[in-house]
Amino acid sequence: MIDLHLAALALMAAQGLLGAFDTIYHHELTEALPQRAGAARELSIHAVRAIIYAVLFIGLSAWVWQGLWAWVLLGLFGVEIILTLWDFVIEDRTRLLPATERVTHTVLAINGGAFITLLVLTASTWAEQPTGFLWQPQGGLSVFLALCGVGVLASGVRDAFASMALWRRSSIDKPTDEALFPEATKRVLVTGATGFIGQALVRRLLTEGHAVTVLSRQPKQASWSFDGRVRAISSLNELHASESFDVVVNLAGARILGRRWTERRKRELECSRTLTTKLLVDWMRGAAQPPGLFVSASAIGYYGIQSLDASHALTEQDGPQDIFMSTLCQRWEDEAAKASSLGVRVAILRLGLVLGHGGALPMMLAPVRLGVGGRLGSGRQWVSWVHLDDVIRAIGFIWRGSDPSEAPNSSPYTPAGCAVYNVVAPGALSQAEFVRTSATILNRPQGLPMPAWPVRFLLGEQADLLLEGQRVTPRALLESGFRFSFPALQACLENLLQPSGAR
Repeated sequence: MIDLHLAALALMAAQGLLGAFDTIYHHELTEALPQRAGAARELSIHAVRAIIYAVLFIGLSAWVWQGLWAWVLLGLFGVEIILTLWDFVIEDRTRLLPATERVTHTVLAINGGAFITLLVLTASTWAEQPTGFLWQPQGGLSVFLALCGVGVLASGVRDAFASMALWRRSSIDKPTDEALFPEATKRVLVTGATGFIGQALVRRLLTEGHAVTVLSRQPKQASWSFDGRVRAISSLNELHASESFDVVVNLAGARILGRRWTERRKRELECSRTLTTKLLVDWMRGAAQPPGLFVSASAIGYYGIQSLDASHALTEQDGPQDIFMSTLCQRWEDEAAKASSLGVRVAILRLGLVLGHGGALPMMLAPVRLGVGGRLGSGRQWVSWVHLDDVIRAIGFIWRGSDPSEAPNSSPYTPAGCAVYNVVAPGALSQAEFVRTSATILNRPQGLPMPAWPVRFLLGEQADLLLEGQRVTPRALLESGFRFSFPALQACLENLLQPSGAR
């Protein structure tokens, strides 16, 4: 006959392993919840759930809860179930969960339901015994469960402090008095609205009173992400023939850093950029009234790779190279440029590494936080970065700007009728300096360097993004009169990593 108590403890051990994976990979690395604006309530729920799990893991690791304590145990199960359901609702309202996190949560729910059911069946017998705790250790399993309890308690304390920091930041993180999009209410269409940059842009547009429509493969979740304040569509075919927009912002594009660049993966990356852009331009061509402004994203990968010893800072005057990352950006930009023939003002943003509460920064800083972050390869490769706030301010600056033919960046590589802007801070620096500055701000030691060969072995051609880099300067923005709020990395990271600081 199966020992229900022992089976329940084994399922609890599995729950501990799954929960650790979910917390470290999703909450800390992929989603970076402790730094994500709007995650305060979710983290508060996580903190309370973690405390309950700590009590369960440690309390059930080697003890039997008898008498009245069995009823307390059942009460804890009830509270945990309510908090889990509440957590699901908050997650769906505040963020789009990646597929791996949804699968993990489903497995956690099934496994949790199983061990709770087994313990409830067992607790009915325990309740008939005299009130107290009966010592009943299970060897190594008890030790593992106790360690899980300590780990989940530490995670709960971490989430509690992060939640309090986010609540504090939300009280001081008010929109600046500067109006970035100051004109009368405009109708704006945004693609990539649920992405890292897109979310910040849409929230700012809504704050300033503009009417926003978002194009998303998951329109329902996109609408929830913005509390139902946007119109969400899954296809341009949903737009009426007579419908028009004043501004279109195209931020769509699959994440470029990840799986190896196989031929199939390259086609996916190109399709996510060029096809979406082509569909937008085709829609403009058939619209009764084309938009006045089309802002389309690109990347500094346009310039290819740069020698580690190069002293020349790349500007909008420089041309592309015959490598994948460069040709990908060229094709992306060429599709966007076709809108200029329709009388649309076209602005292309060549984005550098965007730093903010989310995106690539949390994963970049993860080894630094653990005290093992060091230079990558030689460490001399350039990192051209920009604060997320400055990206949104740059879009607002371009929104208020003049005709692209007047932009100070004419170049044989710039499509006619378009303005191209390098959206990077003027303070590019080496990767080693990036790590050194990060470690100083986080009060961590610098770790051992990572040689280049494992990165190239794992990522292949994609490793150039991490090991080569480009030293890019925002010449067109600066000459147009734009001023960065965060021109230096130290001020940028202090703003992002110290949530109690003024913004």
